[in-house]
Amino acid sequence: MREAPATRILLADDHALVRRGVRLILDGEPDLTVVAEAGDGAEALEAARTHRPDLAILDIAMPRLTGLQAARELSRTQPGVRILILTMYDNDQYFFEALAVGASGYVLKSVADRDLVEACRATMRGEPFLYPGAVNALIRNYLERARDGAAPPAKAITAREEEILKLVAEGHTSQQIADLLVISVKTVERHRANLLEKLGLKDRLELARYAIRVGLVEP
Repeated sequence: MREAPATRILLADDHALVRRGVRLILDGEPDLTVVAEAGDGAEALEAARTHRPDLAILDIAMPRLTGLQAARELSRTQPGVRILILTMYDNDQYFFEALAVGASGYVLKSVADRDLVEACRATMRGEPFLYPGAVNALIRNYLERARDGAAPPAKAITAREEEILKLVAEGHTSQQIADLLVISVKTVERHRANLLEKLGLKDRLELARYAIRVGLVEP
């Protein structure tokens, strides 16, 4: 009987040491193999187009595009790729956003040596993988919504505005943002003006502070 081919994995994290450690864990398993690495969300999308992995493991806090932004785009352009979020953030907001953008699981880096291999296998079986705190968050969210009879509020900004906010906060010029997102400079500037108006902010510096506060970029 022929063995099933190993799951082909794309690993994206902006810290090379983290990637090296995670790769050692994964490549030590006969049914898992890392075929590509990326240092930010934009590189992850390019690597996914080139290598066509079965599974993408994405960190949340990365330059240019976050793991959540990359996951959203990957779900749209390559829906066959399964997605796991591997993060240091034990955070309900990130967890629910990860589910919303198509991730099948959420694994904490602090216990990656214990949970990551099983998370990969569960994801490839079509099963969700949630760490214990995430299960508690799901139950708490369900009970709160049932009690209040209301859905959670919509996000203040669109996915595209979020992408541009992150890039502005990282110091990219309008031309650089336009080149990266393949849109016009005029469109970038219109989105930036919309962000200032929606968020009640005055300038680029305040946009950067807001991006740090909501976790789009690291201080």
